Amino acid sequence: MAELGPQDHIVLGLIARHGPLTPYELKARLEESVDYFWPIPHAQLYRVPPRLAEQGLLREEAEEGGRRRRVFHLTDAGQAELTRWLADPSSPPPETRDPAQLKLFFADLGAQGDVVGLARAQVAEHRRWLDLYRKLRAEIDPEDNVGAVSRARILQLGIGHEQAYVEFWEELAAHPDGRAAGS
Repeated sequence: MAELGPQDHIVLGLIARHGPLTPYELKARLEESVDYFWPIPHAQLYRVPPRLAEQGLLREEAEEGGRRRRVFHLTDAGQAELTRWLADPSSPPPETRDPAQLKLFFADLGAQGDVVGLARAQVAEHRRWLDLYRKLRAEIDPEDNVGAVSRARILQLGIGHEQAYVEFWEELAAHPDGRAAGS
């Protein structure tokens, strides 16, 4: 079996959590969950389930009539793979591809005020994400037994992450020369 990537485990996990799904339903479930921190292009998302079905991790069922939707079910082998992946405490190094970090790295090559503009724009962007994550956390139904704890955990991580970014960029906007207040 080919080595599985994050998008494969996302599909297995979403089907394990929500039951059999069509690719369109997978897209909707992705958009309301992991898409905030691990986006998958829709074209790629539509290719993953058939490939996982070929590997025996999902079972495809085509509707006989109507729109002839393709519904994907988790197989025992798919559940075993998901269980194996979740039990493995190791993870590859995180992938950070933040264009603002690239600009910050090369900021000394631009005009002096550019870094302040960048910092202010980043404060606004990260505040938007911070507000969204707080709103999503507040909307979690504590009676929802399907992943409420997992959603609360990942949103708490996102809130801490975005709060750190807001604080960093605010400090940079206020002190672009690197001299923090009180130093």
